Amino acid sequence: MIWFYDAVGSLRDFLELGGDVLYGIMLTLFLMWTFILERLWYFYRVFPGERRKIISEWEARADTKSWYAKRIREQMISTSAIALKRNVGLIKALIAICPLLGLLGTVTGMVSVFDVMTFSGTGNARAMAAGVSKATVPTMAGMVAALSGVYFGTWLEHKAATEAEELEDLLQHH
Repeated sequence: MIWFYDAVGSLRDFLELGGDVLYGIMLTLFLMWTFILERLWYFYRVFPGERRKIISEWEARADTKSWYAKRIREQMISTSAIALKRNVGLIKALIAICPLLGLLGTVTGMVSVFDVMTFSGTGNARAMAAGVSKATVPTMAGMVAALSGVYFGTWLEHKAATEAEELEDLLQHH
């Protein structure tokens, strides 16, 4: 159990080192990974059952060649494609927000450096060090947070398109 206290202490020290912007980056990272895990759950646990249901509904139809049947097929594919792409745009937006929050941390850190320079002058490097860390740590944290989601954001987008195309191929005319 002592490892837990060490981890919490290290996290607290890191958050103090980088300033308040790290809380925003942490919240954004949490939301991003929550949506990524939700999409993975949907692709591997929920969608296979929905795909089987759609295919069985289509194959149960007597008419699959009329204009009306083709519109129903398009509607089934379109509805599935929308469900497959749900939250992917939000994930990509959260990925893009992470470096911007890091830059916000850079600006706030530099403001604190300038505050220190105003009161103590440029000769006190120790006083400026806290502001410099508040400027660099959030930038690094924002970039690492964004990089952790870039692969999955792209992969989820590709997976949604591939699954929709496969469903379209599976709903053939009799």
